[in-house]
Amino acid sequence: MGSLQSSPSHPDYVDLAEKTGFSLEQISILHKRFKQLSHNEDKLRREHLDQITDLQANPIREQIVEAFFDKRNFYQDIEEPVNEINFENFLEVMSNFRPPSDNLSEEQLVKVRKEKLRFLFNMHDTDKDGTITLEEYRHVVEELLSYYEALENETARGIADAAMLEVASITRGHMEPDEFYEGITFEHFLKLLEGFEIESRMSIRFMNMDTTTL
Repeated sequence: MGSLQSSPSHPDYVDLAEKTGFSLEQISILHKRFKQLSHNEDKLRREHLDQITDLQANPIREQIVEAFFDKRNFYQDIEEPVNEINFENFLEVMSNFRPPSDNLSEEQLVKVRKEKLRFLFNMHDTDKDGTITLEEYRHVVEELLSYYEALENETARGIADAAMLEVASITRGHMEPDEFYEGITFEHFLKLLEGFEIESRMSIRFMNMDTTTL
């Protein structure tokens, strides 16, 4: 797959288009970017993504990079830990940011929404146990607030704890004072974001993409 050519008519692109929903032109553009990021190699590694200047300033850079090497985000089952990915894997992850097509049925739109939310959930469920625990949530909040120098770590932890209690009240209802909230399951996650328009917010417009500034 790493030897793909950049021509939109390349036969391997047709199979990838069916799997990911990207057009042949979009796949061609993304393949050029893949080769640019990997320094023309057939595999992409974490250190390649770490070199993206705009990504270095992102407070959740770690989660974004790891999403590309999380085997839960690939279509095929992979047994071994993922240390490098090929172009097909790259496309599979990028497809989570593809805006839904205008001609999708209601059932298909629901499926797309659930896939996008599952991708977001996986980013924060770092130990891959199916639950976003308080410690995992604290880590995310602390990173998001790390650019506010006036906020101390204890303040960030307090914000995370209060938010998690609010989540518990929404997803579990009344809880006894000594009852422990284990964390956010995917079902809770779906409930929390019910009504939130994720389909277009979690997207990148590819048709006019400048591969030098992606």
